[in-house]
Amino acid sequence: MATENNQFTDDDDEAYTKIDRYNTAIIENLSAHYKEVLKQIGEDPEREGLLKTPERVSKALLYLTQGYALDAKEILQSAMFTEEYSQMVIVKDIEVYSMCEHHMLPFFGKAHIAYIPNGKVVGLSKIPRIVDVFSRRLQVQERLTNEIRDCLQENLAPLGVGVVMECRHLCMSMRGVQKQNSVTTTSAFTGEFLEEKTRTEFLNLIASKLS
Repeated sequence: MATENNQFTDDDDEAYTKIDRYNTAIIENLSAHYKEVLKQIGEDPEREGLLKTPERVSKALLYLTQGYALDAKEILQSAMFTEEYSQMVIVKDIEVYSMCEHHMLPFFGKAHIAYIPNGKVVGLSKIPRIVDVFSRRLQVQERLTNEIRDCLQENLAPLGVGVVMECRHLCMSMRGVQKQNSVTTTSAFTGEFLEEKTRTEFLNLIASKLS
C-alpha cells in the first residue's frame, strides 16, 4: 500500500513532530471528487482559501472513518486477564464522536458502559477504544449502541453488559427540525442487566457524581 508521510515540526527548541500516513491513491481520488463538489455548490476551488481544501477534507474523512480498519475483537483480547471479581465494572462519560450515515453530519456525546465479570476482566482503556472502533464509521446511534454491547458480550463472556449512550445529532440541530437542545438516548443490555434491580443500580451509578 502506498503511503504518504507528512511531518510538521515547529520552531521551538522542544520540537513537536506530527506524522500523518494516508493511502496516496485514495487521497488523490477523494480530492478530485471534493474539488468537483466545491464547483457544484458554486465555489471556486482554485481560490487561495480552497486550494488545499479537497485534500484536507479527504484526510479528515479517512480519519473519521478509521474504525473500518480496526479490529475490536483483537483490541479486547490483547488485554484480558483472569480475575475473581464478580461485581459491576463501569466506565462512564466516554466521549463519542461519530457521523450519521444518512447525512454524513456528526453526532457526539457520551457512552456509559458496564459489565459484570465472569472470571475475566479487560484493561479499562480497551473499553473506550472499542467505542472508537465502532463510532469511527458511518453510523446510526441505535446500531452503535448494540455493536458495543455485542462486542463485549461475545469476547469477554461476562454475566451481563449494559450500554447507555447520550448524543446530540447535528442533522437535527443544523438542518431539518433544527432542534438545538435535543439529546438522543439509547440503551442495550444483556444477561443480568436485563434484571430490573441490576439495571436500576447501573442507571443510578452513571447518574451520580462522586463527591
